[in-house]
Amino acid sequence: MLIVGAGVAGNAAAEMLRRRGFTGTITMIGADAAGPYDRPNLSKDYLAGTAQEDWLPLHSSSFYKRHEIELMTSTRVKSIDVAARKATLENGEARAYDRLLLCTGADPIALEVPGADQKHVFYLRTLADSHAIIAATATAKRAVVIGASFIGLEAAASLRTRGLEVTVVAPDTVPFLKVFGEKLGTHIKSLHEQHGVKFALGRSATAIGKTDVTLDDGSKIPADIVVIGIGVRPSLDLAKQMGLTVDKGVIVNEYLESSAPGVYAAGDIASFPYRTGDRIRVEHFVVAERQGQFAAQNILGARLKYDDVPFFWTAQFGTEIRYVGHASKADDVVIGGDIAKGDAIIAYKEKGKPVAFASLGRDLACLMAEHALGTDDVKTMEELTAQ
Repeated sequence: MLIVGAGVAGNAAAEMLRRRGFTGTITMIGADAAGPYDRPNLSKDYLAGTAQEDWLPLHSSSFYKRHEIELMTSTRVKSIDVAARKATLENGEARAYDRLLLCTGADPIALEVPGADQKHVFYLRTLADSHAIIAATATAKRAVVIGASFIGLEAAASLRTRGLEVTVVAPDTVPFLKVFGEKLGTHIKSLHEQHGVKFALGRSATAIGKTDVTLDDGSKIPADIVVIGIGVRPSLDLAKQMGLTVDKGVIVNEYLESSAPGVYAAGDIASFPYRTGDRIRVEHFVVAERQGQFAAQNILGARLKYDDVPFFWTAQFGTEIRYVGHASKADDVVIGGDIAKGDAIIAYKEKGKPVAFASLGRDLACLMAEHALGTDDVKTMEELTAQ
């Protein structure tokens, strides 16, 4: 068994293979210098300085040795011959396989403006990235975060927790407008402002200088460090080289198998059929973990259809927001409770039917919503927002 990608999806797959009694060889290859770790924490508690680094690894190094999982870090796969079932590494070494799982993740989208390649400009994707930002905060006083994405605003909250002056620059008029809707997005913005974060919304960065960021209206914002979080793209180069069917992701069936028999995909790169009839790709930790588990079992012949309801969460200044479902075309938002008081559940509807929920301070209701979405229990979904 060859697993290309040593993130949460690959880790979950290797773990599940052994749990289900697979006794063959397992090799997991990752480009990251570190083994599998809790990536979401990089922009949350760890960056804020409230979590220790030894909390991050998903397993100790002894776990992989104990379960005879060969973990290769700082290693890239150059090419894969699907017909010969052979992977060639960048160092020239070749690895044969019987089954292959691709979970190559995603890469940050680069901001192409003058000055974006300077040493005080950072992206946040890996543990090494987080290390570099934390080191820079030792002498920095002012930070500009470009992008009001989850990574951007979580980083903004963490840097503010460290005591830096923080300004968020984004073309959005309201953070998370497309994901959470105007009222919850406005609440998150207000939460940041209450903690001293400043916003330059409806604006774009046109240049990054040594001590400031220039916006499209000509204004300049002082900055000792700049963190760019404008999204990610799935890492599809290897999948394309293999000749797999790709369309904004690796096309997989309900069993997470790609267009090439015996080749599976999971995590950020997997474009899978969803219960709404759409084909979606989700870039969140829990989805990647569950897909790794499903793919591993299907590799062993289980034929389990991946039909889980997506879940993710974000934490900013101690406020946690949980989200279940998938709403790419929501045309109505119904709020139960009071967002301003941090006690609410929000339903996102498409053509009158709930397809996703977000919650603040209502964890049980969020679990009930996840179950209702999975069982198509419309009555329960409607009752949740009636409170």
